[in-house]
Amino acid sequence: MAVDDNNDNRREEIYSEKVQAGKRTYFFDVKATRSNDYYLTITESKRRFKDDEFVYEKHKLFLYKEDFHKFVNALKSTVDHIKEELMPEVDFDEIEREDENRQERQ
Repeated sequence: MAVDDNNDNRREEIYSEKVQAGKRTYFFDVKATRSNDYYLTITESKRRFKDDEFVYEKHKLFLYKEDFHKFVNALKSTVDHIKEELMPEVDFDEIEREDENRQERQ
């Protein structure tokens, strides 16, 4: 797994998901290598005001097949720890319902 703030050779996207999260947007894009191996890029895009105009600041993470399982397990474990140990009083299901309702109204 590697972090890269530059481009990734502008490979064609095979599949893409977009997640709006407040002032940030996350893109989950499947791309192919020259040898038809697949990898995932996760891009965080933040809209910023700079020099009298809006610019998009992007940060990109490359995730390769050999790390998929480890990444997903670590993410789930970390989120579960936050929900169960650090914030057990928060109703995360209610937050999700509110978000779904907000998206339906848009």
